[in-house]
Order: sequence, then C-alpha cells, then structure tokens
Amino acid sequence: MTTTTLREINGLDETPASLAGSTLILVDYQNTYAGGVMELEGWQAALDSAAALLGRAREAGAKVIHVIHDGGEGSPYDIREEIGRIHPRVAPVDGEPVVVKNAPNAFVGTDLGEHVDAAGNKDVIVIGFMTHMCVTFTAEGAFLRGNRPTVVADACATRPLQSAGIELTAHQMHHSALATIGDLYAVVVASGASLT
Repeated sequence: MTTTTLREINGLDETPASLAGSTLILVDYQNTYAGGVMELEGWQAALDSAAALLGRAREAGAKVIHVIHDGGEGSPYDIREEIGRIHPRVAPVDGEPVVVKNAPNAFVGTDLGEHVDAAGNKDVIVIGFMTHMCVTFTAEGAFLRGNRPTVVADACATRPLQSAGIELTAHQMHHSALATIGDLYAVVVASGASLT
C-alpha cells in the first residue's frame, strides 16, 4: 500500500532547508529531559545530533534561536534552577536569543515570531524535545504562520506513553509524531548530517 501525504496533495515543496538559508530553532533542550521523572529515551544521541547540527549551522552563518519551557518554580521545567536550564552541549552564545514559552507551540504568547521574522528566512529548521509535543506543535506553528519548516528526526527524542490502555514505546511515539509532522507541517529528514 502506498501513502499520499497532505503535503503532496497540496503541492508543497519537499526540498529540505539549507543551513545558510534558514533559522535554526532549538526547542527545549533542557536538563529536564536528561534525568529524573521526564528523562527521555535516546536523549543522548539526539543531543549529539543537535550539537553537531548547531555547530554546522553556526559555521554556515545561520540564525539560531533557543526556546525553553518555563513550568514554574519547583517543576521539572523550573528555568530558575539547574533542572530547567539549557543543556551545556547546546547552550546559546552571545547574540543568540532565548525565547521562554509556556505552551507546546513556541509561537504562542512569545516573541519567537518576531525573532524569526527579524532573521529574514522563510525556512526554519526545528529540532528538540519532545518529538510528539513541543517539536510537533512548534513545527505546526511555523507552518501556519507561513514559514517552511524542516524537522530533523535524529535530533529529537521523546518518551513512552499510554493511549486507551495501549502501551506505546518511545520509538513508536517518536515516529508517529514525525509521520504527523511530515504529513503536512514540515519536511522531515532522518539526520542532521543530510542538511547542507
């Protein structure tokens, strides 16, 4: 059985973004996901990919924007504490803005859109944690505002969940989310190494 995506039906371009012509959006690479109650399966490998892609994007002169989720004091997303801070492997450097969000779609109630517009690129590359949540909804948000997102699969990770009594592995959740994203909202590439 062959599948047809909504992107194909709508005639959307399937060309992945180029590093030099894009804005890289790193979503929620917080210590939250590297241990404790919210530790993700595969976070180390995803962080390795993200760090490599971030280095290449900086070398290519791409604009870089970091996004973090603030869940409030005492939560696993407390940005005032070490647990909620950006992992040092992908920490911002001078001139790279950090957007603080409170919703899965990083464009909601933030100035992310202003930073993206100021960067001047229609193409955005979205990577981060968790694939099924903030990566999905930020890619959707970028798409709905007229940007052209590319999502890098191996720079994202998530966790297992249950649905209607069915156990879903992190692998299933990750790939289901990527399928949803790739059906309409973004070009999905397997690896950051494939972007030029």
